Amino acid sequence: MVGRIIHSLDCVAEGADWLAAREPAFARALPLVGPLPLRRQPDGFGALLSAIVGQQVSVASARAIWGRLEAAGLTEAGAMAAASDEVLRAAGLSRQKARYGRALAQAGIDFDALRSLPHAEVVAALVAVPGIGVWTAEIYAMFALGRADVFAPGDLALQEAARMLFGLEARPSERALRAMAEDWSPWRSVAARILWAYYRVAKERDGVA
Repeated sequence: MVGRIIHSLDCVAEGADWLAAREPAFARALPLVGPLPLRRQPDGFGALLSAIVGQQVSVASARAIWGRLEAAGLTEAGAMAAASDEVLRAAGLSRQKARYGRALAQAGIDFDALRSLPHAEVVAALVAVPGIGVWTAEIYAMFALGRADVFAPGDLALQEAARMLFGLEARPSERALRAMAEDWSPWRSVAARILWAYYRVAKERDGVA
């Protein structure tokens, strides 16, 4: 089952209102974080390649590398599949990320079909590609496919935000946070937006960049 798709900020606001009515912690957080972002992006090869580029590098570095890939015409599957290691390294990709990018380009993913697959099948199809883990697949489902009821409990910022907002003694594990998030269905991706926003506010309050 695909469930609700987040198309607009009105959808995000609807989910936030539902969560605030159900969970007092979210009701406390929302006035602190301000308007929640839409964070939708086009689906397809480029969205996943961008996620691979951004793994384990700063946002600024990822943007710079992506800019070089775009300038070289390497953000389409055909060009990525045909590119040499030398060309990809010149654009800023490590040898490992170059391998991942080519694997994605050669995987033959039917991106149109993903739009109508249940969440679990989307994740299974994507994690079969080298370089794509569960976190990347769930982020793709949330923001490229717009799924309203997807969560990424392996995200460290979500774990830390949950610890702070819910007054937990320790950061919850991925398994524990996934269990917590079951209560936030059918708006788990909006819950994630609240937690990410709360994380940023809390870190700024504590003087952490």
